[in-house]
Amino acid sequence: MKRFTKIGAAAGIVAVMLFTAACGGGTNNGGGNSPVDAPANNASSGEAPADGKVVLGFSQVGAESGWRTANSDSIKESAKAAGFELKFSDAQQKQENQIKALRSFIQQKVDVIAFSPVVESGWDTVLQEAKDAGIPVILTDRAVDSKDTSLYKTFIGSDFVEEGRRAGKWLVEQFKDAAEPVKIVELQGTTGSAPAIDRKSGFEEIIKENPNLQIVASQTGDFTRAKGKEVMQSFLQAHPDIDVLYAHNDDMGLGAIQAIEAAGLVPGKDIIIITVDAVKDGMTAAAEGKINFIVECNPLLGPQLMQAVNDVLAGKEIESRIVTEEGTFTSEEAKAVLADRKY
Repeated sequence: MKRFTKIGAAAGIVAVMLFTAACGGGTNNGGGNSPVDAPANNASSGEAPADGKVVLGFSQVGAESGWRTANSDSIKESAKAAGFELKFSDAQQKQENQIKALRSFIQQKVDVIAFSPVVESGWDTVLQEAKDAGIPVILTDRAVDSKDTSLYKTFIGSDFVEEGRRAGKWLVEQFKDAAEPVKIVELQGTTGSAPAIDRKSGFEEIIKENPNLQIVASQTGDFTRAKGKEVMQSFLQAHPDIDVLYAHNDDMGLGAIQAIEAAGLVPGKDIIIITVDAVKDGMTAAAEGKINFIVECNPLLGPQLMQAVNDVLAGKEIESRIVTEEGTFTSEEAKAVLADRKY
């Protein structure tokens, strides 16, 4: 089928300052000389913080996408604005690196540990070690599947299942009158990661309402542009009549666009494209009509994290789940806001 109708909280001055600082992140994944812009895997540096300064150990998934770069920049900028000593470690998308970093933070007796888990499972032992050491843990962006929720104070991030649902609802609406099969291919995120699992389940939950919407191929693209291109090439060879691409992030979708164009097809017309994130590169592609619909996943979690750190250290009760506010964008909506997009 190749027919498609074209589709045309923080409070107070301190919080505002933090948000402003977080929005200043560019596409550089570090490289500056600020005290929080430490090199990757510096968790074992052992540098003593200034007297009285809060020490936050943060372990990042990696630098696999524009979203992740913006997220890291937000953490670094917001920690600096809050006056925290940040020990930043890049796990390079490997769980063993992240566990090593968390143990290093425990040895250094940081005040709070925060991290974005590479995958959902396998954290109970190291989280128990942090709890035994009296160090509170905050999860950001991604959750863990531990049944013992006392091992961490809160999880700050998006509702990935709802993101998948939003993508599915838009697609169901576009093809509500379809009388023949609509062939969908799916570029999944990193295998075992919370966003990959949840964005898939939310999407499938909704599209099952229309039996004509059929996922004919689904494979991981590891959230990277290069892998998205590679997998899309194989999809096109195996399924030359693809109608829709659903990519779990913008970067994989952008890589897929390269493969689609190389095959002589027009992205956004010959193949309808749905992605998640709404980083500037993705929004640019949407504004150009190459991506038809983007579900936003806000990477600027730094201000919320620093507020949670302060609240935890002050002994305040905080919500166990803090959901970020996000929207969606059609091509026309992306075009309207692109000039003001900060990430």
